[in-house]
Amino acid sequence: MNLRERLRVMFFCISSVLAMTIVALAGFLPASLFAHARKPATIQAENDTGAITHHPALLLGAAWYPEQWPESRWDKDLALMEAAHITFARVGEFAWSRMEPSEGKFDFDWLEKAIDMAAQHHVAIVLGTPTAAPPAWLTQKYPDTLRIGPDGRRAQHGNRQHFSFTSPRYREFCWQIAGEMAKRFGHNPNVIGWQIDNEYAEPSYDDYTKQLFQQWLKVKYGTLANLNDRWTTAYWSQTYDNWSEIPLGGEGPNNPGLKLEFMRFISHTWADYQQNQIDAIRPYADKRQFITTNFMGFFEGFDHYVVSRALDLASWDDYVGEGQVNPDMNGLTHDLNRGFKHKNFWVMETQPGAVNWADINNFLNRGEVRAMAWQAIGHGADAVEYWQWRSALNGQEQYHGTLVGPDGTPVPFYNEVKDIGRDFAKVGGDFRDTTPVSQVALLYSYDSRWAIDFQQHTDKYDQLALLRDYYAALRKRAQSVDVVNPYSNLDAYKLVVAPDLNVLPKDMAQHLLDYVRQGGNLVLGPRSDMKDQYNALLTQRQPGYLADALGGRVEQYYALLNDVPLSGEWGNGNATIWAEQLGAANGDAQVLMRYGASNGWLDGQPAVLTHRYGKGRITYIGAILDPDLMSKAADWMVAQSGVTPAFGSVPDGVYVSRREGEGKRIFVMVNFTREEKHVELRHAMQALLAGHEESSVDLAAYGVEVFLDQR
Repeated sequence: MNLRERLRVMFFCISSVLAMTIVALAGFLPASLFAHARKPATIQAENDTGAITHHPALLLGAAWYPEQWPESRWDKDLALMEAAHITFARVGEFAWSRMEPSEGKFDFDWLEKAIDMAAQHHVAIVLGTPTAAPPAWLTQKYPDTLRIGPDGRRAQHGNRQHFSFTSPRYREFCWQIAGEMAKRFGHNPNVIGWQIDNEYAEPSYDDYTKQLFQQWLKVKYGTLANLNDRWTTAYWSQTYDNWSEIPLGGEGPNNPGLKLEFMRFISHTWADYQQNQIDAIRPYADKRQFITTNFMGFFEGFDHYVVSRALDLASWDDYVGEGQVNPDMNGLTHDLNRGFKHKNFWVMETQPGAVNWADINNFLNRGEVRAMAWQAIGHGADAVEYWQWRSALNGQEQYHGTLVGPDGTPVPFYNEVKDIGRDFAKVGGDFRDTTPVSQVALLYSYDSRWAIDFQQHTDKYDQLALLRDYYAALRKRAQSVDVVNPYSNLDAYKLVVAPDLNVLPKDMAQHLLDYVRQGGNLVLGPRSDMKDQYNALLTQRQPGYLADALGGRVEQYYALLNDVPLSGEWGNGNATIWAEQLGAANGDAQVLMRYGASNGWLDGQPAVLTHRYGKGRITYIGAILDPDLMSKAADWMVAQSGVTPAFGSVPDGVYVSRREGEGKRIFVMVNFTREEKHVELRHAMQALLAGHEESSVDLAAYGVEVFLDQR
């Protein structure tokens, strides 16, 4: 290990001391405290001469792999991109063996030619660091850089993500290749940004990772006595008397405290792995060049709030796989990614019709991909990129969808992308400096997701389905919803909903109580406030630190074999999968719904409580509601909190999103059905795609229109 890497490992430990001291005292702090003030240069930035370089406000892209094709082919590909109004390409993220064909011998001439040729076709470049796919010379000469799986087996070369994210030697190689790229391209006027690695995913279970985890715990807990107490290790004789005895918290029924801390460690380690490359790039790169990485939607392998802190913008890879797009789930995931940085994001990959990894790799319906692209824009995306441009002749993804076939000519889908590009070029300027604005927030916590997934109690309990159900019902009424970290500033929201905030430390509870006391409306779902920050059960009954404000508590919880009837202010329906017996301890607490006859324990007992607290209101929904009751619950939430729809009434299957800024409102309207839909506007607006003013619109199947409402 050289001096630079020894210093880096030392920094890893010191940063752990600082970060984990904060966490131990106050839980995870809001991402906004760590966000960079620097504005990413995705729309405009100063170049080295001080001139302003303007990029389109809406960018359309494709993942291009010039290293896989002869140079004589590049100009033809780029000409086809330009004809489709494609304005950027991501390159390089898997090209390490071409950039560094042997150790220490770098070749960037080919890449510079590709970037310069792209500039001639008005195609800007996002440059990916190639560290997700190390070359064979590296892994074979230095097998210690390869990842160890939970089964103890070392990964083999020939795939990707086969490296160890903690390996000092591998990090040194990553730092070197990223730095050399930045020296060469950090001032290239056609490189607008950087993507670090690709789709962080697999941790390593090697001995070095284990030692780092043990050191990380030592920094956080200080003493073994404290750790043993927080984890209740007296259970099953798990008590530790040496830090080296603590295992990695991977698969299996390990202690809940251990498992939660291991996931936090993974998150911290991915952030540190990423920072290693950011530190290599930043000294040599223009400030106008943003840095991002591409996340994978609701992937649960690390805390994305932690990993996104050091990035200039968040981006994600939007894939449907088998079947058709679910606009509620897709919209929810867009809003999740916008919430990581509380600002607009990029879709760095999305499927060009079909993928190759699903059970049935069906092609999306004609027009469906266009609808997806505009949904992304409506939810705050400033760029949409398709993966990939052209079919690779060999490799693991030969059958994946593309815009251009292996013969180099466009496939039928190319024309749909061309239509999208034409529309982006036509109306993109109106989107400049706009972003979604919401009156409703959904709270999402990785700690809570992990804690419940570790101990589902019923295999039917699907947290993402529950989150989607709340989101779909609320978005239908509000037409704009933010998905944010529970520590986010909540002052701007009329309604805050936490479907299952299981891990709720005292400081987070106080943050939520402050919101309610000042006039906010907080709605909690089942399994809320059951655990502390160490994944230990609270000594207070649910909802723990919020019980006094609620004026009631959870007496018992039940995993259901059969549905249980519900009745009350929201009408009649059923509780499914999960039900909690509530008790009102305060005479001011109002029972909104009660259970009917079921297991005897729940019969006639409260299922939903609400209570005024300060200037606001706190409500607890102790059951998973059937779709009809979920709809009625959303009606009640919206009405009592004063939430108004972003646009107004639209037919079922039509989704409308709002972006605001610079004294204007823009509405993106998408018909996700295969039938024509008629929509009456609340007043006449400029239909930007049609090019004239409209007071109503007929949307064809998967049709789109964009309305400008100038204020």
